[in-house]
This record gives sequence, structure tokens and C-alpha cells, in this order.
Amino acid sequence: MSEYGNTSGTLYLCATPIGNLEDMTLRCIRILKEVDVIAAEDTRNSIKLLNHFEIRTPMTSYHEYNKIEKGRRLVERLLQGEDIALITDAGTPGISDPGEELVQMCREAGVGVTAVPGAAACITALTVSGLPTRRFAFEAFLPADKKERQAVLEEMKEETRTMVLYEAPHRLVRTLGVLLETLGNRRIRVCRELTKKHETVYAASLEEALAYYEVNAPRGECVLVIEGKSREEIRAGEIARWESMSVEEHMEHYLKGGMEKKEAMKQVAKDRGVSKRQIYSQLV
Repeated sequence: MSEYGNTSGTLYLCATPIGNLEDMTLRCIRILKEVDVIAAEDTRNSIKLLNHFEIRTPMTSYHEYNKIEKGRRLVERLLQGEDIALITDAGTPGISDPGEELVQMCREAGVGVTAVPGAAACITALTVSGLPTRRFAFEAFLPADKKERQAVLEEMKEETRTMVLYEAPHRLVRTLGVLLETLGNRRIRVCRELTKKHETVYAASLEEALAYYEVNAPRGECVLVIEGKSREEIRAGEIARWESMSVEEHMEHYLKGGMEKKEAMKQVAKDRGVSKRQIYSQLV
């Protein structure tokens, strides 16, 4: 029986270090030793971690390509009372790593799920970036599909929150070029080798970062932290859009939508950042 008192077992989402092994928590080591089995994204990679901490619990593979079929089998074992820990190659399961589907299956089956918190590359990069952290959007890796990727980029163009992306080193230059073209010359932090000996946080504009990495080939997985669009920038863009049409056309836009003339004049004035009197004068 699980430590949470469930008649079924419990699924433990165990965060593992993203680089520095000293970031492994005491609770995570204990849980990995106590569960019946560890579901690992790559057993060949995880065995090094388990050996380091003298964890002898048997492992089974759970990854992107078997997550549905294997997920069902893991849920069956949990329902029979076994406790299972899920780990990925590094970081927190379910954050741009396998885990989301298994958690959903467990919830639907009434199996208990709990997290054993620890490292996450996106949070680590965000906190050391020096960019605003109160509001942020995590985009993980940009989609491989061209049409889907463009749709995400278009959404990012209007995003006011700080954005966090993952990228492989061999695609970094191409991605920086696409981001510069789509978002304009925003502030960016390129974070590499986080928590490791050669950790670097390159602070620059997108233009500067592109020029730098075209000459200096990056190594190691990268986390990109990108400045969001300012509200002033958004407001200026809206005003410019409205000013591209005549006041009459602007009024017609709201009148066609069923708005009363008085309210339409008020909204047009607000859109353009002028007084209602000015709009009335132009219309007269």
C-alpha cells in the first residue's frame, strides 16, 4: 500500500538533476529505493544515476514511443497495489518529457499521483535570466511541422509574458534567425549547461545572439528566455492600425457591428487615443 493510504499504489513523478548530481533530493533517493519499479525514459541513461546513489530498484522503459501501450500496463500494476516512480533523462517528468499521458491515465483510473519536486531546466533558466519572472509562458521545443510552428510563432509575436523555449545546439542558429524575423530585436538569454561546470547565460539582443552563435558553435542543450512584447508596444500597434483607416471607416466598423452612434464615437476616440470631441469635429 502506498504511503498516501490508497488501496492502489501511487505514481511518483520524480524530478532528477539536470546536470549537477548534488541537486538530487533526499526524498527522491528514498522514494526511488522504496518503490516497486522505476519507469525511466531511457534505462541506459538512468542506470548511471541509480548506480551513483546505490539505488537497486528494477527499471522498465517508458518513453514517447511506447507511452500509451506501456502506460496501460503501468496503470494495471498500480491498481494491483504497486508503487511506481517515473523519471526522465533529466528534470521533471511531464515538462517537455514523457509523463503527461500517464498522469491522465492514472487520474481516470483513480490511481493516486504525487510529485517529488526538484530541478526543471525552464525554471532554472528563467530565474537566472534577469528578465521578468512574475508572468511567463513556457513553449518547450517549437513544433517540427512548419505550419504548426508558424502558428506558434505568430502567437509568440503578441505575447506580453517572458517566453521560455528549449532548443538543440545544432538548430540554435536557425531558431534565433526565425525568432528575430518574427518577434523583432527583443532581449534574449541563451542558457547552456545549466547547473554544470561550464554553465553560461549569454545576455544579448536577438540580433547580437544570432551574430555570436553564427561564429561560436554552441554545445549542449539550450534554454532560451525571451522578452515579451511591452504593453506600450501593443498599444502603439493598435493605434497605428486604426489610424491607417479614415475616421468614417472606423465609425462604420462599429456601426455595422450594431453599436449606437454615440457609443461608436466614444470607442473610436478611445482606439485612437484622442477625445470624443475631436472625432465629432472630424465627422462634422
